[in-house]
Amino acid sequence: MLLRSALILALSLGAASCGTGPKADVQLKGSAWRFALIDGKRPSTDAASIIFLGSKIRVQIGCNLMEGKWSMQDDRLVAAALSQSEIPCNNPVWGQEKAVTALLVATPRLAVDENRMIIQSSGHTAELVRDLQAAK
Repeated sequence: MLLRSALILALSLGAASCGTGPKADVQLKGSAWRFALIDGKRPSTDAASIIFLGSKIRVQIGCNLMEGKWSMQDDRLVAAALSQSEIPCNNPVWGQEKAVTALLVATPRLAVDENRMIIQSSGHTAELVRDLQAAK
């Protein structure tokens, strides 16, 4: 827990120098990420991921897919007009989908440190790792 808190703090403090703003746009375009933690818990499925496809973002947590446009404003991820399928899921997948949806629509802070990414709003946090195989 202490190591995770230290990582979040380090990424937050280092956000201005690595992985936010206009540079983050370039660093994220064409990249794929797997969720490692959603609000401190492992995702309910290994398919939980975010893919940045040019100006589009694709998010898969469990049963549903979210897609829309994205951009960066300073250190904040702006995911606009996300469309989402609405297939009923079992808990805890449903709860994690709702948490990630709330996180993304909150214009969260985003910090990237090489192969790790933290997305954080006032109510939710997600930790992700770069998926080098999916990005190919």
